[in-house]
Amino acid sequence: MNNKNLEYFLALPYKTEILQDFDSDNPGWVARVVDLPGCMTQADSFAELEDMIADAKRAWIETALEDGVEIPEPRAREEYSGKFVVRVPKSLHRKLVETAEQESVSLNQYVSTTLAEAVGEHQNLRRSLPRVPDFVANSD
Repeated sequence: MNNKNLEYFLALPYKTEILQDFDSDNPGWVARVVDLPGCMTQADSFAELEDMIADAKRAWIETALEDGVEIPEPRAREEYSGKFVVRVPKSLHRKLVETAEQESVSLNQYVSTTLAEAVGEHQNLRRSLPRVPDFVANSD
């Protein structure tokens, strides 16, 4: 017997992405449930999003259940090795090595620190956005 009903799917920790739309004619907010294709909504204000995305998710799942459409479950968080290969031009490789030597660190340490600083700058931009409500706390 399949116990995967509406309540089962609504209780799953689906990742939700929220974007602010700066369109001068129609500004507002857009939210989408990443693992449910086409499940999205938009609102004039950030405060309206929580109820609207809950309604959109409920309607999407109800329709899929009624139509016999397979409902994907949230993807598991991937494990990462901490290693990746990046091909760069020889001139950039040389500059990276030279800069690492000037800093008296290994190339790996220099690139890792530089990438972390770049991501940190991106995180600072995110911190300036309004607080994200609990319904998107499952975001990666």
